[in-house]
Amino acid sequence: MSRTDEEWAHIARYVRHAVNKVGPELPLCLPGEPQECGQSAQQHVLLWAADLKARAHHLIEESAPSRDEATYYAGPLYKDKLSVLRDSSGRQPA
Repeated sequence: MSRTDEEWAHIARYVRHAVNKVGPELPLCLPGEPQECGQSAQQHVLLWAADLKARAHHLIEESAPSRDEATYYAGPLYKDKLSVLRDSSGRQPA
C-alpha cells in the first residue's frame, strides 16, 4: 500500500500520541516535526511504532503477575493478535 506524505504524517501524529500515553513523552525533533528534522513522516511512523512496541512489551512485563503470564501475553497472545491484523489487512510482513 502506498501512502502520501500527508497520510504518513497523520499516522505519525497518532503513533506519537499513543507512545506518549504509555510512558515518558518523546522529545520534539524540531518545530514543525516531523519534516524539520530531516527524516520523513514514514520514518517517524517506523521509529515511533518501534518505541510503542517496546513500551507495550515493558508494560506487559511490569504488569503481569508472573513471568509465565508475561511470556504468554508478550508471546503467543501477541502473535495471535498480529496474525489477525495481518489477515484483516491482506498483507504479510515484508
